[in-house]
Amino acid sequence: MGQWAIPQAFTGGGLDEIFAGARSGDIRALARAISLVEERVPGVEGALDGLTFRRRAGPGAPRVLGITGPPGAGKSTLVDRLIALARAEGRTVAVLAVDPSSPFSGGAILGDRLRMQSHALDTGVFIRSLSARGHLGGLSRATGQVVDLFDAAGWDEIIVETVGVGQSELAVCEVADTAVVVLTPESGDTVQAMKAGLLEIADVFLVNKADRPGAEALARELEQAVRLGAPGDGGGWQAPVLTTSALEDQGIEAALDAIGGHARWLCGEGRVDWEARRGRGRLRTVLDLAAESARDEAAAHLQRDPALAAALEGGEVTPAAAWAKIQEDG
Repeated sequence: MGQWAIPQAFTGGGLDEIFAGARSGDIRALARAISLVEERVPGVEGALDGLTFRRRAGPGAPRVLGITGPPGAGKSTLVDRLIALARAEGRTVAVLAVDPSSPFSGGAILGDRLRMQSHALDTGVFIRSLSARGHLGGLSRATGQVVDLFDAAGWDEIIVETVGVGQSELAVCEVADTAVVVLTPESGDTVQAMKAGLLEIADVFLVNKADRPGAEALARELEQAVRLGAPGDGGGWQAPVLTTSALEDQGIEAALDAIGGHARWLCGEGRVDWEARRGRGRLRTVLDLAAESARDEAAAHLQRDPALAAALEGGEVTPAAAWAKIQEDG
């Protein structure tokens, strides 16, 4: 889409047919449905509402993992290993890699898919990249809807890999059942700066690239932080801290066991936590939809008023003044 492009009505065939094909296992239809969701084509929400989602009944089927952490932490290599283990157990895997956006085209860099090419010919694995499009939290607006599509299509395991880490990244836990925060020994300063946010988001901590100096020290620091942040009554889930080396394929099975442990907890005494997360996710989605609607309306106004757009670009009008005029004009 261009700089001020507004979503147009879909004219490439029946939405219901495409979404029904995606639900029935047609990979081409699934890919097309995801594109329609990402492009925010009018009518997509109605087509999604016509599908059946297993996840509405509770956690466990499908299992949705959120993998997040700073750039260079080895997230994509870790996901590649998790895919291999899941496939060895006969489970199908759908991966949604939310890539950094080009600031000019809005397109995804697609680096994650390049690092997972060993699964390209496996029909039990589907990997798709989405552009974050500047969305706070490292998740594109479409992420939750694409997860719903994977759910309706019957995938056993869904992995969402997100951009970066920080306070805005708390959104990942509202999409995923289990949030896995991946750090490296060099992440010590980041942990100090973001400790509160990390403790809120993480269900499992992985200190990756554990062959590097400082890995054990970081793991101990995280364990101490988890203990200090645990509920006073000792109840609830306490995030385990594990060391891994995704490149050397070390510690991955233990990580998968920890993820499985959290999934089992969610299906039992952690069900209340799961429901609360889903509720927060629905609230966030409404706010995201409202924000995008306002953005689209402002873009349409600037298209209709090129003089205002030119004055804004030329610095003759401040962004605040331009926004005030857009609101005033309705």
